[in-house]
Amino acid sequence: MPAFEHLHLDGRRIGAEILGQVRSDALALTAAGWTPHLVSVSIGEAEAVNVYVRNQRRAAEQVGICYEQRPLPPGITAPEAFAVIAGLNADPRVTGIIIQRPAPAHLSIRELQRAVHPLKDVEGMHPTSIGNIVYNELDLAPCTALASIELLKRTGLKLAGLEVVVIGHSEIVGKPIAFLLMAAGATVTVCHHMTRNVPMHSRRADALFVAIGQPRLITADMIKPGGAVIDIGINRVPGPDGVPMTVGDVDFESCRSVAGWITPVPGGVGPVTVAMLMRNTLTAARRQKAYYESEFASSQ
Repeated sequence: MPAFEHLHLDGRRIGAEILGQVRSDALALTAAGWTPHLVSVSIGEAEAVNVYVRNQRRAAEQVGICYEQRPLPPGITAPEAFAVIAGLNADPRVTGIIIQRPAPAHLSIRELQRAVHPLKDVEGMHPTSIGNIVYNELDLAPCTALASIELLKRTGLKLAGLEVVVIGHSEIVGKPIAFLLMAAGATVTVCHHMTRNVPMHSRRADALFVAIGQPRLITADMIKPGGAVIDIGINRVPGPDGVPMTVGDVDFESCRSVAGWITPVPGGVGPVTVAMLMRNTLTAARRQKAYYESEFASSQ
């Protein structure tokens, strides 16, 4: 098998470029009297949530988006949580709402996301937002899916007609990626735990997306030489010195000599996902500005 000089898809650099554009647009929107205002709703305490919130707050501060954290107690009931979300939906100063994961077991994250008004759904996880993707309305899609496809676009590969395989069919990553790619004209195969021969599919992929939550499952013999590999997995495993380390679903070291492009973990999809959250927040603020201006005009 020939060795390819792989190109790192540097998520930190790409995320910074996206944030730069968001900043200029957010400042212009603020100057027009519409400051993008993102509210983060977290329930209970989880270290992973704290990491996400810190990264989101840092990015929001960079681009001029107001970021407000709304922590809720772990024992909050579903009606109480829905009431908080309803209040945020009704507040015209709030232009975006994100429900942090994980939520306590007694609460349904799906129902919490369903409670967020579609105009403020910066995660792109409301059923309306997911349904819009099917009809090629792509401006508010799930952030991780958008980030993954943005990384593929940075390879320069033409999406129309591209042979793509997605391994993993979750509602927040795999399925939205497949819909977004089909909207761009790609030919998409989705593999999952019932797929009989995953390597048979993955070896023919011009672009391979992996989001299955199994560390280093995808090895060099499972990918097409010169193809693009987008690793969305985040797994904690023991490092060589016994200290936990973060790795993806792809065995980076073996695959880097075969892939034409490959994303590292960490430093690949993650930073771009945060940037897409900021871009979605800007999009949501613009949508609400247009909505309220239309309502005002029709009342005159």
